[in-house]
Formats: sequence, structure tokens, C-alpha cells
Amino acid sequence: MSELRGAEDVDQFATLKSGLTICFRDVGEETDPVILLVAGLGEDLTSWPDSFVGELVARGFRVISLDNRDVGQSTFVSTPPPSLLRQLAARPRSDAYALSDMARDAIGVLDHLGLGRVHVVGRSMGGMIAQSIAAVGPDRVLSLSSIYSTTGARKVGKPALSTICLLAAPPARNRTAAVRAHLRIQRHIAGTAYPIDDVAEAAIAARAWERCAGDLAAGTARQIQAIQRSGDRTAQLGKITAPTLVIHGDRDLLVHPSGGEATARAISSARHVVIPGMGHHFPEALVQPIADYIAQHAHRVGEGEIDAEIS
Repeated sequence: MSELRGAEDVDQFATLKSGLTICFRDVGEETDPVILLVAGLGEDLTSWPDSFVGELVARGFRVISLDNRDVGQSTFVSTPPPSLLRQLAARPRSDAYALSDMARDAIGVLDHLGLGRVHVVGRSMGGMIAQSIAAVGPDRVLSLSSIYSTTGARKVGKPALSTICLLAAPPARNRTAAVRAHLRIQRHIAGTAYPIDDVAEAAIAARAWERCAGDLAAGTARQIQAIQRSGDRTAQLGKITAPTLVIHGDRDLLVHPSGGEATARAISSARHVVIPGMGHHFPEALVQPIADYIAQHAHRVGEGEIDAEIS
């Protein structure tokens, strides 16, 4: 009998060679193929719906989710955050870290767990990190799934002006304000077909606030800076050899659908799935369909079907 790894609400920690500590959760059968989930900008590992993790485990996967640096229970770095003016001008500080550094954090968690090749799934900024993992550590990635993400090229994946105005609002400094801000932005970016569940989203925001080990506003600003420092990664994406699935909604006001199109063009033989009415949000109604897309993609890689088609 294989060992069941952990529970959905148990935080574990990996101290990396860099000195950073990355928090993660590990759910599922020890011997099952691994899916690594990488969350987006300012999101901790609990932003992945429990139902989504459960769907992947039920489909035969061991699921590892992590808090990126500067969010949740992971290390908040000591460098000052960029000013709002720097963020709006896309002028990162000289001490900014990059998406590739965040990718190496994730690889460090895999090293901590003694894992080799895994299926990597990321959404939004997490999709950018997942792409970087596949680029800098191709020997660690069985398959890549990139959800409502982009390449970093300036002309694609741009947020709507209305979204930029919302994101430029003063940061929340208490739990109540954080919940209100979360609801405001989620209502805006959720898409036309999948309105948010206010009660569920308020609980998500409150939980994230309570789990946060540092200054979330500063951490999010440094993560934005990491995206900006990394620039246009189209050439890097062209080197990715892992079988890739790109998922995007056609009503995304945070990462325009052109970002998904550009990602799929940049990565050889990538499959591009566009979900009508979906915005920049992971609604309960799409948990099962997205889990199906990812599980089918990963299982096909595991069975060698995609490699056979490419060769």
C-alpha cells in the first residue's frame, strides 16, 4: 500500500540553498505522477480551489502546491519594493529578482522532495514561472500547462486600462480592506459567463490574509517587478521541449487573450484551448473541465502518445 502524502491543509517547508524557505503542500499517493501547481501574482497556494486539487488526486496524481517567494508562508525577501511610479513605468530596481529565480525556487522544492520530472501547471504569473521552469530545467518537466498567462512581449497579453486603474488603488492594510479589494478586482476580471461567488471569494481573501507571513503589498510589488525585469521571454519559450497545453479565456481583462495566443505560437507543438466566457478567474464551474484538460494532457504524455505524435 502506497503512503498517502499529507492533507490539503498541512503546510510543509523546504529551506533552499539560496537561504529562502518555500512553503508547500503535498497531497495524494506517493507513487502517483506528480503535478506541481504554481499560483499567480500575489496568490498563495490556497488560491487553487480544494475541489481542483481533489479532482487531480482523483484522476491519479500526487499534487504539490507552493507559496512563491513574497507570498503566503514563504520567505518575504528583504529588498525594498518598487514604487508605484516604477511599476507603472516598468522600471525595475537594480536589486529585483526575476521569474527565473522564482522558477529555481520551485525546482528547489522538487529537489527537497527528491523528485525528478513532474507535470508543471501554472496560472497567470504562475504560468510565466511554469514556462521558466520548463526553459531553465527541461529535465524536470514532463509536461507544461499554462493557464491565462503570456510571454512578456509588450504588445500581447496587456491588461485593460480599467484593470490597471483598479490595481493602482492603495494597498489594503487590514483584513476587511483586503477582502473588499479582492472582491472588487475579482468581479471585474471574472469574465462574462462565470460571475464570482462572493461568499466563497471573501473566504479565500480572508484566508490568504491570515496566512500571509509578511507585507503582502510589498511582496506583490516585488513580484510585479520580477515580471517586468524578465521582459519578453518569447525566445526562451521557443526552447521549451515539454509537451505544452495553453488554456485561456476569451474575456480576460487582466491578461488579454493575445497572451495565450502568443504563448501557444512561441512553444513548438503547443495545444491552445480557448474557453468561451472565461476571464482571469478560476470558477467552480470550470474546475472539472480544466482538471480534465490537464489530466488528459498529462496522462497522454505519461503514456507516450504526444512524443509519438511529435516524432
